[in-house]
Amino acid sequence: MEGFEGRVAVVTGAASGIGLATALRFAQEGMRVVLADIEREPLEAAVRALRGRGHEVLGVPTDVSQLDAIQHLADRTIETFGKVNVVHNNAGVVRAGRVAELSVADWEWVLGVDLWSVIYGVKTFLPLIREAGEGHIVNTASSSGLQSAPDIAPYNVAKFGVVALTETLQLELIAEGSPIGASVLCPGAIATRITESERNRPEAVAETETNQRFKAFASQVVGDGLPPETVAELVVHAIRAQEFWILTHPDWIDVLRKRVEGMADGCKLVMGFGG
Repeated sequence: MEGFEGRVAVVTGAASGIGLATALRFAQEGMRVVLADIEREPLEAAVRALRGRGHEVLGVPTDVSQLDAIQHLADRTIETFGKVNVVHNNAGVVRAGRVAELSVADWEWVLGVDLWSVIYGVKTFLPLIREAGEGHIVNTASSSGLQSAPDIAPYNVAKFGVVALTETLQLELIAEGSPIGASVLCPGAIATRITESERNRPEAVAETETNQRFKAFASQVVGDGLPPETVAELVVHAIRAQEFWILTHPDWIDVLRKRVEGMADGCKLVMGFGG
């Protein structure tokens, strides 16, 4: 999809971080944009800000872990703008803990937001994009979807799943000669509030030493990360150029080479950045 003017985009996790930056960038390209987020007040503030710049946008409070909420998001999009061309399944959360100490509730929450929401988003919006005749789906994974890091197993599993889902989708779209494309976004350190994501967890849970240690470390890493606006620019470029992989940190190519070398060298497990 080369043209953006007059098209309609839907972005989840759009009240802050990568989602907000991407929503704004889409609007700057002349798109009408639907912003979805579970945080109502920040979502309303984001919508006001974009409308204040003259952009045509809609805010829809959405718990992306629920299929009926994603369907409602799709319904509101069609009711308001009549079609949808681009969907960025972007919402994400993280909870740290050793595999042995993570609760089933921890797994359900992270997988619900980070993986099932993407499955729901593709399942719900792909038919609507087909009806529009052209479009693109961008799914946010992570560098943790390319190589695992310790202490965040649910996040790793979800992000590997997003990569696999998006790769499968793109291969199928290519095989059928579809005008629709797909891209997977694998961010490294980006200056977002991902380490504060438990603010949106439905039920409060006790803090653990592992989670506390992770948040202290990761907060510093993401605080020094790339601005979300840089990621938004990469997303727009990937859609326009029909590029599948969106890697915010090209050095990860070297990490992946080492990973494959480890497979060839006696199936050794090779650590990536920080390992």
